[in-house]
Amino acid sequence: MKLITVIKAIILLSTLIIYSFSLPAGASTSDESLIIVGAEQIEQYLPQLKGKKIALVVNQTSKVFDEHLVDVLLQKKIDIKMIFAPEHGFRGDRDAGEKFDSSVDSKTGIPLVSLYGKKRKPSLSTLKDLDVIVFDIQDVGVRFYTYISTMHYMMEAAADAGVEFIVLDRPNPNGAFVDGPLLEKEFSSFVGMHPIPLLHGMTVGELSLMINGEGWLNSENKLALTVIKVKNYQRNLSYVLPVKPSPNLPNAQSIALYPSLAFFEATAVSIGRGTPFPFQVIGHDNVMIGDFTFTPISMPGAASSPKLMNIRLHGEDLRQVDSHGLNLRFILQWYKAFSERGVTFFNSPNFMDKLAGTDKLRKAIIEGQSAEQIKLSWRTGILNFKKDRKPYLLYD
Repeated sequence: MKLITVIKAIILLSTLIIYSFSLPAGASTSDESLIIVGAEQIEQYLPQLKGKKIALVVNQTSKVFDEHLVDVLLQKKIDIKMIFAPEHGFRGDRDAGEKFDSSVDSKTGIPLVSLYGKKRKPSLSTLKDLDVIVFDIQDVGVRFYTYISTMHYMMEAAADAGVEFIVLDRPNPNGAFVDGPLLEKEFSSFVGMHPIPLLHGMTVGELSLMINGEGWLNSENKLALTVIKVKNYQRNLSYVLPVKPSPNLPNAQSIALYPSLAFFEATAVSIGRGTPFPFQVIGHDNVMIGDFTFTPISMPGAASSPKLMNIRLHGEDLRQVDSHGLNLRFILQWYKAFSERGVTFFNSPNFMDKLAGTDKLRKAIIEGQSAEQIKLSWRTGILNFKKDRKPYLLYD
């Protein structure tokens, strides 16, 4: 009995180490987080790849335990014809919004096709010799995080070309939350393509089923879609990502705050790009809330002139703040401080509306509505969305 207890303790400790990637304040892991992601269930999808010409949509998060999916499949003698790279690149080292060209992977010699350069959807000629496309990228569950837009375009291209599409599913670290305004069609863009809430509470696998099932793909063909589910996953688990999904989401706290702080990208305020703690601070040089100081500089992940670069800013340190889901307190408080001083807050209102998927949120903030009033305005949309998504849910 003692030996069994020791073995159980070792397994649990190993799991906690794997997933202990800077937990946000108030979050916790559990023995239920013995999660096996889709990519790690090789026996489930390898038969669909053998003897076929394969393309992968992957980045630095596409890990099978401690190996990259590309390396694992090459070891299995899978014929990988090309790798499609999303925003931030195949290695995840490109800045936000940084365009890059297609190239060749120096390690494997496999062609790298950019999905964040001149084209975001590959042509039919690019896919003409393929049999299967595999998508395996870790998402963070926020509508304006562009990996799901990339997945949409790849699904659409696969449907056009008659190529099978396999999603190796991964947990949603914000999966417990459904909140925010639903995207209105006239505000569609690459940072929001689907009529879903800002926080949709779905995995990429579930989203792919909904995108396909609801007819959101602009294709005359029905997509042949397979989703490899995550084992032992429930959407209310505190799942902490083992690999940072992009340069400016370095830990679990930044991922938890991301839905609330990303709106500041459309304002005059810094949320820490160009610091060691992006999406974990808020600051400005003239309008001040709080006594924390920081200075954005040019650095990896924010090399091209981060907002208010080389200026000493004053504001809030949120690294230990317990804030999950969509917290409107931050933007309401900072907007009020700016308006009281007569300083322009929304210096990019069009981008704000694209992030929100509507202009109603920005207008409600300007009108002085409370967080409760604003959230009440999108309650009916959320209830309808929950009904619509129900047939596509794979997890409790």
